[in-house]
Amino acid sequence: MTIDLPVIWAAIIGFGVFLYVMLDGFDLGIGLIFPFFDREGERQVMLNTVAPVWDGNETWMVLGGASLYAVFPVAYSVLLPATYLPIVAMLCGLIFRGVAFEIRAKARRTQHLWDLAFIGGSGVATFAQGVILGTLLQGVTVRDGKFAGGAFDWFTPFNLFTGIGLLVTYATLGCGWLLMKTEGELRRRMGVLMRPLTLVLGATVGIVSLWTVLGQPAVAMRWFSRPNLYFFLPVPLLVLACLAGILVSLRRGADRTPFLLTLAILFLGYTGLIISIFPNIVPPSLDIWTASAPRSSQLFTLVGAAIVIPIILAYTALAYWVFRGKVRADDPGYH
Repeated sequence: MTIDLPVIWAAIIGFGVFLYVMLDGFDLGIGLIFPFFDREGERQVMLNTVAPVWDGNETWMVLGGASLYAVFPVAYSVLLPATYLPIVAMLCGLIFRGVAFEIRAKARRTQHLWDLAFIGGSGVATFAQGVILGTLLQGVTVRDGKFAGGAFDWFTPFNLFTGIGLLVTYATLGCGWLLMKTEGELRRRMGVLMRPLTLVLGATVGIVSLWTVLGQPAVAMRWFSRPNLYFFLPVPLLVLACLAGILVSLRRGADRTPFLLTLAILFLGYTGLIISIFPNIVPPSLDIWTASAPRSSQLFTLVGAAIVIPIILAYTALAYWVFRGKVRADDPGYH
């Protein structure tokens, strides 16, 4: 029996991208809610919750990009020119955020400027990722295996709205993380902020979903044709259940549940994306088999992935286990 390597690699890249969105999502979210917390020491406590893990979270983005280049080179050569400007904006945002993270702890007179860099970098990187997501959902013009669109095809109302939607998603995720990792007055204010964020998150998920099915007949056909409808219906129902669960758990003062349910919404949204576009890797016409590298290249890189991915998973899990628990204002912090 022949192993379908493109399917295996699509699963590996999908797994890596989801882990990046999940892990880097909440520390980007911290930058997005930074403006709401400026009392003495609050921002440093917020940063201390992710200081041991934030740079490791971005490993998955590197893995996903490198794997796409090695295994699906046609998709890479199409997606890169289609989203050049959002990708450059995202990288610049991540650079500003990373530099600000390192320097603000030692800065005194210019700390407020590095706070602005951290906020701006987090916002630009998140918004750009949302625009790239919207571009993928709307589809890319491809002819003869090459990008045939313009440099600003990504600049559409739908793509800009998905950028806003991802800002709301990451902000809610960051709020849930800090609710779980902080205590006292800071934690109480996190709970207050997360309630309206959850409502806005529900609204944006609904708008993006409706906009997608109305604007993409092929996606609507996939979701609403029978028997697909019966298999896919649990996805939006579970999203509604998770949103209600967040609000209930906030009212009860739960620590971990709001964060876990927000992760569940993120996973369900990612599942919805895969349902909408698979087996295309660049909708609407470029599938994973057409975009694949030679089988020998896929086998060679699969051996490397089988070695590297368990190592990354192990050290990531170890880092989160070692630095589990609450972060307090009197902790030594990040230096």
